[in-house]
Amino acid sequence: MEREVSFCGWKAVKDRSKSLSENQEPKSGREYTMFHGAHLNNATTIINKGFIPSKDGMLGAGVYVSRNIDKAKCYPLNTDVNNKVVFKLRVRVGKVKKIDCDSHPLQKSWHSNGYDCAWVPPNSNISTIKSGREEDCVWDPSRIEVIGVACCVDNDKRRELRRLVRSKLKNKGSDCDLCHRDNSDEDHDIQQCWECKKQICPFQGKHVCKSRKFRERD
Repeated sequence: MEREVSFCGWKAVKDRSKSLSENQEPKSGREYTMFHGAHLNNATTIINKGFIPSKDGMLGAGVYVSRNIDKAKCYPLNTDVNNKVVFKLRVRVGKVKKIDCDSHPLQKSWHSNGYDCAWVPPNSNISTIKSGREEDCVWDPSRIEVIGVACCVDNDKRRELRRLVRSKLKNKGSDCDLCHRDNSDEDHDIQQCWECKKQICPFQGKHVCKSRKFRERD
C-alpha cells in the first residue's frame, strides 16, 4: 500500500551551545553575538539612535566590533575604566570578507567589492593588532542592534542602561515573527527553506514543506 506524505523539513530542539568562538570564521548571512566598547557619555545616544560609523581605521570606514569581549573592553583607548561601557550586540554580518594580513588588497576596499563585513581572525598577520584578538568591521550600522550591557563599572548607570535597552527592544517588538519567542538574548538564524524557499527559524516547533511529496510504502 502506498500513500503520500508531506515532507517535513525538521523539528527543532533548542541549541544550548555557546556563540561562535572567535577563531571560527563567520558564515555570510548569519547573525552573531558581538561586543563594542564605548564612552559612557555616548551610551544613551547609541542605544536610542544606533552607531555612527568611524570614517577610517585599520579596515577603513565602518563600525568596529568583536566577538572577543576582552577586545571590546579595551575601547575607547586611553579612557578610564569608570568611563567605559561594553555593549552586547546582535550583528547581521551579511557577506563577509576575511582580512588576515598586512597590505591585503581589500583591506579598506572590501565594501566597494560587495562585502558587508570584514573579519580579522585571531593571531592574524596584521601588525597593528598587538593583542592578536579577533576583530570585525561592519559597514552599515543598521545591521547592528544593542541587546544588552555587558560591562559597566557604575552599578546605577548599568541598571539604567539595561532598562533602556529592554525598553527599546520591547517597543521595537523583539519577538521573532516566525517562532514568536523573545529573540533579545539568543541568535535566531533566519534562513530560507531549501525546498519551498519560505523563511524558517531554528526555534520553530517544526517546518512543514509542501513543495514535495514522498511516497511511503507499508
